[in-house]
Amino acid sequence: MPEKPISLYSQQLMPAEEMLEIRKRKHHISIGMPSNVHEDELCIPLTPQAVELLVEAGHQVFVETNAGARSRYTDLDYAEVGAEIVNEKAEVFQCDYLIKVAPFTLSEIKLLKGNQVLFSMLQLDTNNEENIKALMQKRATAVAFEYMKDEFGKLPVMESLSEISGIVSMAIASNLLLNSSAGKGSLFGGVTGISQASLLIFGTGTAAEYATKAAIGAGVEVKVFDNSVAKLREFEKRFDQKIFTSLYYPRVLEKAVISADVILGAQPYNQIPEFVLSEELVKTMKKGSVLIDLNSSQGGCFETSKCTTLSKPSYTKHGVIHYCVPNLSGNVSRTTTISLSNIFSYILNDIGEIGGITHYIKSQKGFREGVYLYNGILTNKDIAHKFNINFKDLDLLLAAF
Repeated sequence: MPEKPISLYSQQLMPAEEMLEIRKRKHHISIGMPSNVHEDELCIPLTPQAVELLVEAGHQVFVETNAGARSRYTDLDYAEVGAEIVNEKAEVFQCDYLIKVAPFTLSEIKLLKGNQVLFSMLQLDTNNEENIKALMQKRATAVAFEYMKDEFGKLPVMESLSEISGIVSMAIASNLLLNSSAGKGSLFGGVTGISQASLLIFGTGTAAEYATKAAIGAGVEVKVFDNSVAKLREFEKRFDQKIFTSLYYPRVLEKAVISADVILGAQPYNQIPEFVLSEELVKTMKKGSVLIDLNSSQGGCFETSKCTTLSKPSYTKHGVIHYCVPNLSGNVSRTTTISLSNIFSYILNDIGEIGGITHYIKSQKGFREGVYLYNGILTNKDIAHKFNINFKDLDLLLAAF
């Protein structure tokens, strides 16, 4: 694990009087990490190294037995660094702070004692009103990975998962093109004397960037489409070589789709894709070519997309292989777990340092955007609009606490 960055509350940056106040507020917290209840969720948010850091800071960490098994971490790995291994899920759910990757299910919510702090993905597109209202009744303070920002205004979890997804998507594309996967039998790369494989990418975000880097390294021809010249210009600046970029001009796009071996949908998270490839254009693709949709849970980048799972990740339509797994990074569960752990180990520790979740929310504007429930009160307008529930401005609520 990398060295801990200088905290916002570091002694070097704060007056002595303020540091004294922080020391007075500091308290130890109990953190619970349940095992995954969904068979297609393989990642966990804390590694043994992260748990060690938290325990050394005086916090208690309770890990449900076999929670880390799918990421190749054993109960012994956690026990050796001071975690308490718990056999009963209900016991883990008595902790003041709970953290997991997948959203909390209704059966898990019923185990909550109430007035707790929860960290997880929200997955609004697949979540439901019953779960949200159950969390409200438990007076939970809930933080969504997808909305949480850092001090630079970036989405740290989504940026990290996007990096991983971009790279992994290229490995998946390479595998799906093989004869053994019913692909067209093409090498996803460049070989002397043979035309390069062709990759189309919709979007210019982090996932698109890392997919492009991986593809260029393999000798693949990359073409990137977006709806903004400014975004395309900034995207090109990230590379040492010229990359084909274009707006979604119909004729240019049609020609590129027909010749593509792989198309990657990598448009922004937390919003419906601005461009969707029509089913008619999908029909023009070469048989055995591949579509990978990183936005399948948001409606999809292709009209032929439908969400799939890690256990059944792909299907074929119009002779084209579709891979539409929302949690694609779960294919590399250990890497993803380490990535998440690098983020949340220090957040949890800093929450204890500053004296609890309310102080932390008040002090961290970016983190505040990830809070969708505060003491059971809905504070996220996206959830409010989807389920027609009243919400309140978090900044106004904080003024009362």
